[in-house]
Formats: sequence, C-alpha cells, structure tokens
Amino acid sequence: FCLKLKPAHLLADSRLGEMPVGPFPARSPAPWAELNKVTEVCGADAIFKEGERSEHPLDLGAAVKSGDLSTAPREVDLLIVGGGLSGAVIAERCSKELGFTSLIIDKRDHIGGNCYDYVTPHGIRASKYGAHLFHTNHERVWDYITQFSEWMPYDHRVRGRVPDVDGVEQIVPIPPVQETVNALFKENITTEAEMQAWYDKQRVMPPSGEATNGEEAALSRVGPLLYDKIFKHYTKKQWDKYPEELDASVLLRLPCRTNTDERYFGDTFQALPVRGYTRIFENMLLRDPNISVRVNVDYFAEREAGRLPKYKMLVYTGPIDSYFSQAGMPKLEYRSLHFEETYIEEPDQGFYQEAMVVNYPSADVPFTRIVEYKHVANQTEAVKKGEVKGSLIAKETSSDVGEPYYPVPNTQNQELYERYRLLAEKESEVCFVGRLASYKYFNMDQAILNALEIYDSLKETGKLQPKRRPEDFGHGDGPK
Repeated sequence: FCLKLKPAHLLADSRLGEMPVGPFPARSPAPWAELNKVTEVCGADAIFKEGERSEHPLDLGAAVKSGDLSTAPREVDLLIVGGGLSGAVIAERCSKELGFTSLIIDKRDHIGGNCYDYVTPHGIRASKYGAHLFHTNHERVWDYITQFSEWMPYDHRVRGRVPDVDGVEQIVPIPPVQETVNALFKENITTEAEMQAWYDKQRVMPPSGEATNGEEAALSRVGPLLYDKIFKHYTKKQWDKYPEELDASVLLRLPCRTNTDERYFGDTFQALPVRGYTRIFENMLLRDPNISVRVNVDYFAEREAGRLPKYKMLVYTGPIDSYFSQAGMPKLEYRSLHFEETYIEEPDQGFYQEAMVVNYPSADVPFTRIVEYKHVANQTEAVKKGEVKGSLIAKETSSDVGEPYYPVPNTQNQELYERYRLLAEKESEVCFVGRLASYKYFNMDQAILNALEIYDSLKETGKLQPKRRPEDFGHGDGPK
C-alpha cells in the first residue's frame, strides 16, 4: 500500500466532463431497487447499543496485539488459524451453542481478514484489501449476519471507462446493459427484444458446440464486440492470462443483460454494514469470554517453536499448499492485488470520479479499476456532513506477487489442488475451511454459509467437516 497526496488539478485530465454533485446514489432506480429485500436499516450492533461511538476499529489491547501466546489460554477446544469470516463464524457458533473455547490467531495486526476496514486520518472509511460488497440469496446467512451489525440497503453499480467505436472514451454501466451497447457501438436499442436480437447476432458458438476455454465461453455469451471492448484485456490484467488460457467457467458466468438493470448483483439481500465490516467481527468475537484472539502471530513459526496451546481440533483457513509445504509438491498459483492509494485534497464537487468503482478494461491502462471510498453509503458521519473536503482513491493492479487473494482457475491448478485435498482428508484433527484452504473463491455469503454448514456437521456427526465440496457452492465473484 502507498499513500500519495495530490491536488485535484493534477488529476483532472483522467476524467470526462463535469463531476456530478454528491456521491453516486446508493439505490438503483425503480423498478430494480424494489428487488432488494433490504429496504431500511436493520440488524443489531450490540457494541453501538452499549454506547460505543467511535467509528474507528476498536483497540484490541496490548495482550491481543503483542504476538505473545504466553498470555493466551494454554488449552482450548479449537485453535483457529485466521481471523476472517470462516474462522470467526465457527468460533462464534461453537461458543454460543456448545460452550466451546477457541483461540484465534492471525499473522496480521487486525481481525476481520480481507474484510477489514478502518477510518483514515482524513476521516474516510476505507477497506484495506479492496472494496467489499455484501450480497446473498441465502436467508439463513442474512438472518445470521444481521445479529452482528446494523445494515443499510445498497445496490452496487459499476461504471467503466471504455473507448467507443470512434475511440472516444465513454462512461458506461458494467455489466453491459442497453445503455452500454448504445454508447459504445452507436446503437439505438430501447427494448429487451432489440437487445436480445443484438446478442443473437453477435454471439459466436464454439466450434465443438461446448466452450473449451474462456475465450470461446465469452464469445458465446457476448460476441466479439463486447468481448474485445470490456472483457478480453480486463481478464488479461486480472489473471495475467488471456481468456483462451483460462477455464471456460471463468467467462461462462458473464452476465448478459437485456434490460436496464445496472445492478452488479441480482441477489435478494444487498446491503452495507452501517459502521463498517470490522464491526461485525468485533461483535462476533471481542465480547465473548469463550473466544480469545491473538494477532501478529505466525502459526507456522509458533508450531515450529512448540508454543501453540493444547487443542482438540485445529481449524486452518490459510493456503492449503503452505500447510503441506514439507510434502515437496509444487505451489498452487494465486493472484494478488496491489493498491496505490492517493488522497486528493480538493476534487471537483468533492469527488474524483463518477461512482465508487470505475473499471478500466482497455489494454493501454495498467490497472484494472479505481475505487473511490467516499462514494460508499456507509461512510463516516464527518463525510456525510460534508466536513471531509478531500477524497481517497485506490488504483488496483493484479499481480502474482504478494498475499494470495484469488485461486487461478485452470486445469493444472485444479488437478494440483486435488492432490492437496487428498492429503487434507488424512488430517483427522484438522478442519480446512475457507477460500485459501479450499482453493476456491468464496463470496462473503458463501464463506459464511460454508462455515455454518461445517458447524452443522459438528452437531450432527461430532466432527468439524464440510458438508459439500467447495465447487458445489457455485462460482464466486472473483476479481471484479
């Protein structure tokens, strides 16, 4: 991460025209907003109810942050490696319903995993590991997660900066809708039937009848024009592989909208935690006497030094290939993200760009997207009152160097993961759970559901184990 300060005039050439007044609307126009069952602020924030008014993450305390396990319990039911969603849900459920004790350790200096957000010195709520957008069709997940935060309705919409057929940059909705096609290709589509006819004319079916790679999948979904303008080079920047080098499943899920629904997700429940994602974990973990937390702790170093407490079950949420590093097998392939953060002192109308997320799918731009956190609806009170004049943007670049974020979906990696999975099945006292341990990109709701089902298995069979394979949860969003 790096932080640079620049006055707005030095960045003005990267935008088109005048900026709209105020943040990008949090709700989609009718009738699409009505499809979101979250209609008002709901849920419970016990910490806020008890009088805590700070908008910053709570101070974990010296003992938790020390990295010293000598002050932690010497014997627990569960030793949980990783303080993200998977580990937190299992710790919370096992405590509340079974009275189990847990010690959660994390090598980072905070709880919340990649969901962690915080308030910058300028007073803006930002996400340390990229924007997170909660959405789910699972009522069980929604009922569960609303116990730990208040939530506000939010319909996430994305814009893309894309050159049209004349090479003139346009700001268009992504995923593509009628407006996108009209702006980029000089069409005049006004009905769903016309949009469907345009797709039908564009689509190129795979030679074998079934897509064998990402390019064939994309062409069969959106045709060559949209593929080249929006998906081909964006995919290369995300994965460092062109679509033809990726599994067909990556591109088969491209949304093909024939209507005017600009929402990025179509889920039944879409919302933002009112006081940020970190507050969810604070409510789940920090007020429970059965759950202890230690950050700045490297599991492998502590294991090697013999400093781990006694435990009945290990819950491991880290990379599965790191756990079995002594097996001599090749490492799995991951993509990482790098964020170049810039604080803009006085942008036009208070904002740098038109929406929270603007994608840059063209090959001549090195980064994939820019996130401007000030647009997001769950900003701090200072931002909402107009007291913060500047704005923070984060340019995202994908890389194969850095902390692992996303598994790379191709045949070779999947075959290698299967070898690791067979090793994991032999570890009877270890539960491998979560995105990195399962080599599967889980959305937030999928991670929660997976952890809840693993807890169900404990109640039903006496053992923490998955009820289904990771791929049975369907595709996650992956890099956006």
